[in-house]
Amino acid sequence: MKIYNTLTRQKEEFVPLVPGEAHIYACGPTVYNFIHIGNARPICVFDVLRRYLEYRGMKVTFVQNFTDIDDKIIRRANEENSDYLTISRRYIEEYKTDAEGLNVRPATVHPLATENIDEIISIVSTLVEKGYAYPAPNGDVYFRTKKDKEYGKLSHQPLDDLMSGARIAVGEQKEDPLDFALWKASKPGEPSWDSPWGKGRPGWHIECSAMARRYLGKTIDIHCGGQDLIFPHHENEIAQSECCNGVPFARYWMHNGYININNKKMSKSLGNFLTVREVAAKYGYEPIRFLMVSAHYRTPINYSEDVMEQCRSSLERLYNCRDNLRFLMEHVPSGEKEGEKEIRRRLEEYENQFIEAMEDDLNTADALAALFDLAKDINTNLNAEKAPSKELCSFALDLFESLAGVLGLLYAKQEKSADEEIEALIAARTKARKEKNWAEADRIRDELKARHVVVEDTPNGVKWKIVE
Repeated sequence: MKIYNTLTRQKEEFVPLVPGEAHIYACGPTVYNFIHIGNARPICVFDVLRRYLEYRGMKVTFVQNFTDIDDKIIRRANEENSDYLTISRRYIEEYKTDAEGLNVRPATVHPLATENIDEIISIVSTLVEKGYAYPAPNGDVYFRTKKDKEYGKLSHQPLDDLMSGARIAVGEQKEDPLDFALWKASKPGEPSWDSPWGKGRPGWHIECSAMARRYLGKTIDIHCGGQDLIFPHHENEIAQSECCNGVPFARYWMHNGYININNKKMSKSLGNFLTVREVAAKYGYEPIRFLMVSAHYRTPINYSEDVMEQCRSSLERLYNCRDNLRFLMEHVPSGEKEGEKEIRRRLEEYENQFIEAMEDDLNTADALAALFDLAKDINTNLNAEKAPSKELCSFALDLFESLAGVLGLLYAKQEKSADEEIEALIAARTKARKEKNWAEADRIRDELKARHVVVEDTPNGVKWKIVE
């Protein structure tokens, strides 16, 4: 598989440190609010990365943190007259609700910043000992950015350019404007932990270095996150990790593109800030997931009501293919027919197209196109009129669901079994049709429709489904 590496700005063949295994770290949310639609993109995209690597037979260790101590969390707690623990735990649970709705599998480990204070202090202490960090008089500890000669290599910006936007805020006691906080001295009323520099709490960047090292080792295979994290967050992670450990931090860096709302940048000031929960209430979670995999992960995505309706419609086409196959499975006879081996070989070509797309820097857009081409071929050649064998239908269904599963799709609408009343109505309608009592058959059909049950008469019997 080739991955576009942000560090080298080119596609590279992914070769893991341990053959057959992939160690991945993904930056998780700061848990002070519901996740927004922009947060959903890395969550879904890198879930697909994990699924695909496993589909190709790799063992994946996937770590995604929760930032559970931060200025935003403390501010939210103060606004609600609460505490950081209550706020962070609440929104971790809300995140889990949204992640499950988006069909994002739980990480192998979901570490918390506050559970890794000892690891954080250990790294900061090493940086101080090596001269890469220094305690300020007020108890803060800062990283000496200019001492790291490779600083800026991820964002590909010269140090002078980075310096032009750096400032020393009121209360900070830095040696240099570009230095960043590793440890923050405690303020009255704020949560704090003991350290060699006095009571305080970790800076934002250091927690990911600590958790990546603890759960994945000093050098990891892939580090991923949103494009907005390249600088300063990921740049600072590299600096502090490599200066502390003396080895490369991450061998491959993957960053997803932005999401615009109606062709404008999402922001609270523009009034177009949308949470996943809000969008899901209107369209459901799966159309959001579909949107996230419908474009290449590095390209921008535009969210709009029209786009979401298109996502809904596209999903319905995939569901119809799956449901048609499931229906055929129940009604066609066993015994593979002449010519069906050739159909199998043709269907397998779509899997090859799917794999080729995913191998090229996780191109989910082209992979999704291959899935739709597969659906079209199935609908054309595996239907009631052509009466395929049960074996061919089973093969096609397994292939179709397998590829859809790599993208994390076709999970929201599971087959719903009819209750006894609906089954009785369908049986009564079938009886009325046999007796040519068309008025009664139509009446029952209308009653079923009122219950959101759509009935279709096929050569293999009555086909029905419940629609939302």
